Amino acid sequence: MAIAAAITVPLTTPTRRSFSSLSANRNRLSSPFALQSNKLKFVAIQCPSFRVSAVSSMKIEVPENSSSASFLDRKESDFVRFVKYHGLGNDFILVDNRDTTEPKVSPDQAVKLCDRNFGIGADGVIFAMPGVNGTDYTMRIFNSDGSEPEMCGNGIRCLAKFIAELENFHGKKSFTIHTGAGLIVPEIQDDGKVRVDMGEPILKAADVPTKLPPNRDQSVVKSSLDVDGSTWNVTCVSMGNPHCVTFGTAQQDLQVDELKLADIGPKFEHHEMFPARTNTEFVQVFSPTHLKMRVWERGAGETLACGTGACAVVVAAVLEGRAARRCTVDLPGGPLDIEWSEKDNHIYMTGPAEVVFYGSAPL
Repeated sequence: MAIAAAITVPLTTPTRRSFSSLSANRNRLSSPFALQSNKLKFVAIQCPSFRVSAVSSMKIEVPENSSSASFLDRKESDFVRFVKYHGLGNDFILVDNRDTTEPKVSPDQAVKLCDRNFGIGADGVIFAMPGVNGTDYTMRIFNSDGSEPEMCGNGIRCLAKFIAELENFHGKKSFTIHTGAGLIVPEIQDDGKVRVDMGEPILKAADVPTKLPPNRDQSVVKSSLDVDGSTWNVTCVSMGNPHCVTFGTAQQDLQVDELKLADIGPKFEHHEMFPARTNTEFVQVFSPTHLKMRVWERGAGETLACGTGACAVVVAAVLEGRAARRCTVDLPGGPLDIEWSEKDNHIYMTGPAEVVFYGSAPL
């Protein structure tokens, strides 16, 4: 759908014109706003699901002895350029950080950028950084609360699409990414989805980490955990970041749509049995190949999707004898295809990653 509109906005001070430096070119992230004489022209931005085109015509009052060019030059250093992506509604601010090994946004600034009322709004800020130890790229991420997780499954798909756009890659393409969870290899498919080799799940209790005592070899599988006066059955899995997966309490299996996640989620996240806190997945089984989950993410709260969580859910379902090694996992934002391969013990996740918009924001 195309929408065209004429917009007249009074802009009388440099402060109110600060968003004229928003950047939005698909390849070089140049500005979608162009100052032309006394007109502000808003250039159409193409996105997968919509197109918006608007032109405004008005006078802009510029302070004496100042030019629009000098204003933009002066403010540019105070802005960060970004592209916003989402993977099944799990949304991220992507920053091109390939020219330095230090993030261009601090944890405190990430909190402000992720604020959905006063910032851009996102579940986290992801940086595309130079590769190390022979990898093509490095991924770092700050959650919406400023904490730094090891990696993010939906985020890695978004990062893969972002890199492909920055590098002008076309068609099927794979590359290696160094993360806090180790080596991750995403591959962009011909249909635009991203298939990610997530590596092997970590099941040893001490490495998840959890203080729950192992009950199957060195793993915690369908173990009892007391939370808020109820005994829950949990399986602990790490995908490079910690996960606690539950299919219900000792008394009944979950109906995930009825769960008051905002009440129970934080009590799992901060439970004393999880020294590094934990992501928690609440799961309902429809069939051996069809699971449904809701997630409370460490450092982000309830999100519409969690890629590493979906991987952990399939591992836990297999270990508890509830599911096959390849499943469709329904998340609030949509489905992911997850396979735990018997051949190499690796988890493979396949799903979408989509552009939301381009721009820049003040730091």
